[in-house]
Order: sequence, then C-alpha cells, then structure tokens
Amino acid sequence: MKVVVIGIGLIGGSLAKDLRKAYPGVSLLGQDVNSGHLQQATDLGLVDGPAAAADLAEADLVVVSIPVDSLLRDLPRVLDQVGDQTLVIDAGSTKVPVCRQVKDHPKRRNYLACHPIAGTEFTGPSAAVTGLFAGKVNIICEVEQTAFKIQERALELFSRIGMRIRYMNPDAHDRHIAYVSHLSHISSFMLGKTVIEKEKNERDIFDMAGSGFESTVRLAKSSPAMWTPIFEQNKENVLETLDEYIANLQEFRTKLQADDYQALFEEMDNTNRIKDILKGIPSHKN
Repeated sequence: MKVVVIGIGLIGGSLAKDLRKAYPGVSLLGQDVNSGHLQQATDLGLVDGPAAAADLAEADLVVVSIPVDSLLRDLPRVLDQVGDQTLVIDAGSTKVPVCRQVKDHPKRRNYLACHPIAGTEFTGPSAAVTGLFAGKVNIICEVEQTAFKIQERALELFSRIGMRIRYMNPDAHDRHIAYVSHLSHISSFMLGKTVIEKEKNERDIFDMAGSGFESTVRLAKSSPAMWTPIFEQNKENVLETLDEYIANLQEFRTKLQADDYQALFEEMDNTNRIKDILKGIPSHKN
C-alpha cells in the first residue's frame, strides 16, 4: 500500500502513525509547504521521505490535511494528478466550499469528503499521536459522489483505525459544526483575550488560574492560521451561533444585574443536563 500525506501536522501525522500500525509494510511519503516539518516528520518516522508529483499517480491513498483555504486551491491540483483508483480524503472542518469546488472535477469520484472529529490544540509533526482517531466520529459528506469501490476501501481503512462513521450533507455539517466546534474556539480565544487585557501582570494569571480556566482556554492555543480561514468559510453559520451565544450571555447578565439568583440557578440547573446528553460519547479534543 502506498500513501502520500499532504500536510504532516497533528492530523496528517497521527493518521500516518495509525496507518503504519494498521497496514504493516505500508509506504508512507509526505509533502508539506514547510520543509522543516517534512524533515521533522521523516526524522520522527511518520513518513519514509518526500513525495514527488509522480507518487500521486501511483498512490493507493492520498491524505490532504492542510488549512481549508489551501484545500480549496490544492485539492483540484491533487485530483488532477492522482491515478484512476486512488482514494483521496481530506480532514477539513468546513465541507460546503470544498465540495462545491470539486463538484465538476473529472476525478470527483476519487474524492471522499471527510471530517474526523479528533485533534488537540497542538500543531506540527511533533504533535502527532498514535490512536488519535480510535472511537472518534468521522463525518463523511456526499458519499454518493465517490466511486463505490473506492468508498469500500475508505471504510475498511477507517474501520482498521477504529473510527465511527456518520453521513451528513455538507450544509448540515457546516451548520452543526459551527455550534459544537467553531463557537467553542471563538469562546476560548475571547476568554483568553479578556483575561490577558484585564490582568496586565501575567504572573497573576498563572498563579490564580485553576483547572477550570485552563480547560476553557485550552483551545486558544490553537493555530490562528488554521482557524481564520475556517471562520471565513463558515461565516454565516458562525455569525448565527454568535448571535445566539451573545443573547444568552446578555440574558445571564440581565438576571445577575437584577439579583434574580433563582433564575440563574434554574438556568444553570437546566444546562446541567448536558452531562446526560454527552454521557457515553467518546471524548475528543476538537
């Protein structure tokens, strides 16, 4: 089995680790705009070396794990170069723009639009971990656009690394992910900004920060280069979630200002049912 990983950071590198374990003898080659990342990935054993353009035509699998703005530009180029039986998957957090971008491509049948709900706040080849995808959901969009035999190979691959599959249309994916992922990152970034601006003495922040604060701002350590194009591509859905979130914050403020503590208690008590909703769902970082 020959695999080319384009973008060898957390997701691409972790998938490379799992593929090496699931498919003994697999040939793993890499491409990355950051030559340092490619060298580091080779030194860490994530890939065997750099991939040339000719390797795309010979690959059984091409993993495109790059920021979503680069994905729009580069995925058509990748499809231009792959072989007729090559499976091409991505890991982008937005699906409407990329599915629209390649809908008329002659090799659309080779592409399976994916979003593995897995990750951490860390980036680069050194962030790659074995087993990142075990028990995690992989959302697949427009499966009917991918050739059936290529679909079968993809599902076998995902099964081997322990992923659970959900099928969703791109519009529903982008709408739902705005609530459970994109809004979480905005909240984390803005909480971090608020505290940093208020506490000019950063030593006080570190001394007083407990586990609650640390877990809430964890996502603020994520890459702005990755998240800015996500917010741009999913702008309308993100704006809708922000409007609802801001309205809830304003309502909380109004009740607090009015000393309506019973209403605050009831609000928080009702929200506690999130524990039951999330019960049994495997934990994930992003």
